[in-house]
Amino acid sequence: MVFKTKGVCSDRIIVELDGDTIKHVEIVGGCSGNTQGVARLVQGMKVDDAISRLDGIRCGIRPTSCPDQLAQALKKASGRDSK
Repeated sequence: MVFKTKGVCSDRIIVELDGDTIKHVEIVGGCSGNTQGVARLVQGMKVDDAISRLDGIRCGIRPTSCPDQLAQALKKASGRDSK
C-alpha cells in the first residue's frame, strides 16, 4: 500500500503487511538516515505496537512527523483507520 504523507518532508510511505505484522516499510523522502532507521526498527513488529509507539509524535512545531505519518499509514493499511 502507498500512503501519501501530509505535513512532513517525506513524500510517501510504502507499507507491506503480513497479517498483523509489518513486513516492509519504505519512507520516500525526508531525513534519509532517520526514515531508514524507523523503517528498519518497525520491521517484524506487530502493527498495533508500532502504532501505539509512533502515533502523535511531532516534528518541532509541526503537528505531525514522519513516524506519526507512518502510524497513520499503518492504520490505513491494516483497516484501523476510522475514515
